Amino acid sequence: MAAVVPIQAALYTIMVIFGILGNGLVIGVVGESVLRDSRRGAGADIILVNMALSNLLVSLVRNIPLMLADMGLQLYLSMEWCRLFMCVWVWLRAANVWSTFFLSAFHHHTLHRLGPRQSGSHGPRGHPGPLLLGIGLIWALNLLYSIPAYIYSKRGDKNSTETLMLISTTTRPLLGCMWNFPDPYRGLIYSTASLLIHELLPIILMSVTNVSSLYKLYGHGRRRFGGNAVEDALEVRRIPAERRAAKVIMALIILFTLSWGTSIISNNSINFNGSQSGGALLVVARFANSTFIALSPVVLTFGHRRMRAVVKAMLSP
Repeated sequence: MAAVVPIQAALYTIMVIFGILGNGLVIGVVGESVLRDSRRGAGADIILVNMALSNLLVSLVRNIPLMLADMGLQLYLSMEWCRLFMCVWVWLRAANVWSTFFLSAFHHHTLHRLGPRQSGSHGPRGHPGPLLLGIGLIWALNLLYSIPAYIYSKRGDKNSTETLMLISTTTRPLLGCMWNFPDPYRGLIYSTASLLIHELLPIILMSVTNVSSLYKLYGHGRRRFGGNAVEDALEVRRIPAERRAAKVIMALIILFTLSWGTSIISNNSINFNGSQSGGALLVVARFANSTFIALSPVVLTFGHRRMRAVVKAMLSP
């Protein structure tokens, strides 16, 4: 592995620390709000906590070892520990992707409640049970997706070079762990399936659901409500709040698409084209992988009322 430029290591360390502190703050602030206002059915806040938790776990389990390796600390795990860590890396990255999409899909679904209410629709927003079930399915299904990482991985050494780059694990041998497919064709099949199902599909779905949400909000803003005047007034007041939420989610999706998409292009350029500028592409991919984790708490700070209030209180003299 080539030596890491000191400025590169310093910038990556700042991003990792920023991601840990920022996502930890989101979990603490928004999680406390969920517990305090649980009867109000704060579904979006529950999903935000889940997304921040997946970001935090990726930073702790994957990005910190990368940061320590940049500082010159080289650790090598046994074969069994390598298999376990490769499985966990894939699991956390996969759950992180679909947790981000779940936020966009949930907001799109809630917009169906915007507008005149039907009879029997009064009262609280509903029990969070189905929402928690959906989050549980995300983690369970992505755990199944990560099983091949346990089977097809091995322990390398300091002279080992990773030839298959998957965005869901690492862009270089880490802790001595690397992919070990029986033949190149199986590795190519797995990387292609990962590219289509796990890397491109979430970006497409996020873009479609968020554009659809903005279109729905535009339609609601122009529609004239009928029926109960009090309920109509409440719904009209909800539209600006929902529009602000849609803009925040759109900002998160754009940030995710740019960071995730950059990493996809870099990794798969090496996988399928054998790019000669592999070293530079790996640097781009590694920073792109961490950009969303580091900057998403900043976006939430601007868009979430409780987060904004806490950060203002922290920064005020």
